[in-house]
Amino acid sequence: MKEHFLSLANYNAWANERLYEAVEHLPEGAWSAPREAAFFTSIRGTLNHILLADRAWMDRLEGHPPRFSSLDEMLHDDFESLRADRKLEDRRILSYCDELKQSSLLNDIEYRTVGGQQMVTRHDRILTHLFNHQTHHRGQAHALILEAGAEPPPLDYIYYLRSLG
Repeated sequence: MKEHFLSLANYNAWANERLYEAVEHLPEGAWSAPREAAFFTSIRGTLNHILLADRAWMDRLEGHPPRFSSLDEMLHDDFESLRADRKLEDRRILSYCDELKQSSLLNDIEYRTVGGQQMVTRHDRILTHLFNHQTHHRGQAHALILEAGAEPPPLDYIYYLRSLG
């Protein structure tokens, strides 16, 4: 299972880089413009949410207390700062998965939700959620890039595997 999560962490970094490359080439203001299909109001809001949720889950996995009070908190208004933090978080996730102990994956993790509720979830299920959540919201951002008038890149996991050769 460790190898599976490490593969997903590498895929995640690959997909995020491709997505951010597409956003970088949008017309001025398109990334922050309100979008009808955006649950987090814009491409900027959606990408901020993905980063915030990743940080929240990684903090929980690493035993840190919650540092966010809302799932739509805006971490960065500007693209370059958000992109830089995204890369740092992707490295954090990769490092975490690289250092995973197979024996820990069936352990329960206790944590608090953003709303303060005490929860317990098995380690492997949290990691599965982390990667599934990213894919879900990257799909939304993908659609928003199309709505903004640009061609979004293919982000399917199979394309990542094929890129490895």
